[in-house]
Amino acid sequence: MPECLLRRSYDPTELLAAHPPRLRHPHKRLVFELACPAGAVHSGPIEVTRWAAAALPATLELAATEVVPASGHYAYETRDGLWHVNFADPHLFCAYGSPLLAQDELQAAEHPLLGSLREARLAEGHAAQTEHDTSPTPVLVAGAERRCAIDKAPNAAAGRPSGLYGNRFAVAPADIVRAAVAVLAPPTRTNLIAMAAPVGNGEYQRSQIESVLVTAYTGFSAAVAESHRMWPGAKVEVRTGFWGCGAFGGNRHAMSLLQVLAARLSGVDCLRFYVFDDRGQASFRAGIADLERVLAAGAAAAGRSGEPVADVVERITNLGYEWGLSDGN
Repeated sequence: MPECLLRRSYDPTELLAAHPPRLRHPHKRLVFELACPAGAVHSGPIEVTRWAAAALPATLELAATEVVPASGHYAYETRDGLWHVNFADPHLFCAYGSPLLAQDELQAAEHPLLGSLREARLAEGHAAQTEHDTSPTPVLVAGAERRCAIDKAPNAAAGRPSGLYGNRFAVAPADIVRAAVAVLAPPTRTNLIAMAAPVGNGEYQRSQIESVLVTAYTGFSAAVAESHRMWPGAKVEVRTGFWGCGAFGGNRHAMSLLQVLAARLSGVDCLRFYVFDDRGQASFRAGIADLERVLAAGAAAAGRSGEPVADVVERITNLGYEWGLSDGN
């Protein structure tokens, strides 16, 4: 179990009053005003924890994690033990008020108190970071209200032929943005695992493979620990996707393999992986096939279970994964 560096509980009404979000773009202000009108009633608390990087297990012991590829994007719901990965920046929710609407910023727009949470951490003199000296320190947020859903998908009839994702959000007319926002009444509540993916180019180095695995293992292990603390007996499910494969150009095969391996090392009951479309499904399946080959090679070589995890990391590195290019969002 990773070490908990910080634990803090916030009342959402007091949090919003004391630390209103700083929304630099008018579209972000519009979404906030729709989701959080004057007099809105909020439920809580919001529980925030930050976790030190956990050492990987010395030997390979894998849980029987159910791995479910799912089409499309996150389908949020309120359920004990259910967590969604936030594709975070090293500076937690740092672009929530910006013109951008990539994965991190979309979650912050739909969960508007995440901006207030960042402002509170900074005002209190605490680090609002998911890394420290390049070492991962994932942040978990339990109980954040999801107060609206933004339809970012391309829809020519709705005036957004290319959608609203990424940089397209800022240049869309305000009435198109307004029409894309569905206010949730009552709001649902979401549990988030905020963890930052690495950036690189060329061939993945062993240090990068290990960094991704340690980050995901720490975040997932923390979610397991928090679930057992808050909801004893609840099934622990993590929902994720191609973390780090958009603006950072991460390799989809590698990020699929490493997240599934991290989930099985950390004891997650179910990993639901959102693959977007048929192309994403193929990428995910290829990553899982790579993982199966890596594990089979180790079992065949060792002739037993419990081989060193370091050997598994070495075999993954030897797959020769290459970084891709940023998608520009």
